[in-house]
Amino acid sequence: DIPSSWIKFRACDYGYGSHTGVLWFTVVPGSEQLVVYRELYVSKVTATDLADMILEIENESGENMRYGVLDSSLWHKRGDTGPSLAEQMIMKGCRWRPSDRTAGSRIAGKNRLHELLKVDEVTDMPGICFFENCRQVISDLPVIPSDPKGTDDIDKRYASDHAYDSIRYGIQTRPRTVSLFDREKPEYKWRPADTTFGY
Repeated sequence: DIPSSWIKFRACDYGYGSHTGVLWFTVVPGSEQLVVYRELYVSKVTATDLADMILEIENESGENMRYGVLDSSLWHKRGDTGPSLAEQMIMKGCRWRPSDRTAGSRIAGKNRLHELLKVDEVTDMPGICFFENCRQVISDLPVIPSDPKGTDDIDKRYASDHAYDSIRYGIQTRPRTVSLFDREKPEYKWRPADTTFGY
């Protein structure tokens, strides 16, 4: 069981014709370890139906998501003048923000995942772990091929990268239990060297 006080968020790589991968994350206080505790892997589901499915899962478990990260291409207009797929989901109440798709973000995400998978020498734990019910992620990660051109990216021809992309979107948001700006500042108090004379 994950305590209700822990920060939770979700990430999604959407695809109608292929697959949609949605992953739910939480951040362990203190160690800042990421835990992927649930996945939804479906195909041939419209964006609005996906929003309903996600909200139903979260409402049943009584979860409050801090935020959601969605493939930024879903904000693009696709030949129509109506709301984008992301906007349709947001109108349903399934809130999202766009993922980072700037130049170099794919490689930065892959490198970040490698860092998180390493076992920390102090805590003796990896920076990210997965619940055993996240079967698609667990089966995909060990077999994703590297780019044959020798870049630091994965092979872009690899079709089953939806769960991987969801992980990448989630970990690139740099979630923390405590903001770097909220940390307590050290308190400096003047203390006299000699308490009798006060100096």
